Amino acid sequence: MGYSTMRRFFVSCSPGVDGLPSTWSLGVVLALGISITNGSVALGQTGAPAPATPTTAQTTAPPPSVGVTTPQGYTIGPDDMLAIVFWREKDLSADVVVRPDGMISLPLLNDVRAEGLTPEELRQALMAAAAKFVTEPTVTVVVKTINSRKVTITGQVAKPGLYPLSGPTTVLQLIATAGGVAEYADKEKIMVIRTEGGKQQAIRFNYKEVMAGKKLQQNVELKPGDAIVVP
Repeated sequence: MGYSTMRRFFVSCSPGVDGLPSTWSLGVVLALGISITNGSVALGQTGAPAPATPTTAQTTAPPPSVGVTTPQGYTIGPDDMLAIVFWREKDLSADVVVRPDGMISLPLLNDVRAEGLTPEELRQALMAAAAKFVTEPTVTVVVKTINSRKVTITGQVAKPGLYPLSGPTTVLQLIATAGGVAEYADKEKIMVIRTEGGKQQAIRFNYKEVMAGKKLQQNVELKPGDAIVVP
C-alpha cells in the first residue's frame, strides 16, 4: 500500500464519511499493524525485540592455567607449586605450594595430602573431598613449578650447589651444567651418593673413561635426591 493510497484511505474514513468516527480509522491502523515513516507504509511490523545474545562470560570457560611439562613417572613433592582450579567454584580454587609435610591447604577442604601422588591421583582425591560440599565438582590440577626434584653436586666443580631435575639428566650432563670439573679434581674418583629404601649406596663415576667413550654404563641417569661428589 503506497502513501497516496493510504492517505485516501484515511480521508475516506474521516468524520462525516458515512457517519464513521475518526477513532475507527485509528483502530484499523493498529489492528493491521501499519506504520508510516518518511512517507512509506509498512505492514505487519510488530516491533518485537530480537532475542538477547549470550555474553562471552556466559558461553566461554575461563582460560586454563599454564603449567610445566612433567617428566615421566613424576609424583608431587615438597616445594612444588600447583594450581588447583575448581570449575565455577572460585572460592575453592587456589595456587598452593606443597609444604614440607607433604600437605596442601585449600579453602573449605583444609589440609589435603599431595606428596607422592601424581597430578591425576591428587585430582581424584580433591574431587572426593569436595563432593561433601559441592554437587558434581570438576577440578583441574596444574603443576606450575617443580621444586621437589633436586640433585646436589659438591666439590671440585665451577658451580657447586643444588640443581632442579626437571627432566632426564645423566651424571655427565649435571657436571656440564655445573660448569665442568676443576683442573685439579680427581676425575677418576667421582661418586654418586644415592639413598634408596632408607639405605645409601655409592656409584663410582670415572670422568676420564666416560669422556673417552669407555664404560658408559657408569654414566647413570640421576634420581631426585642424588648427591654427586667431585673430590
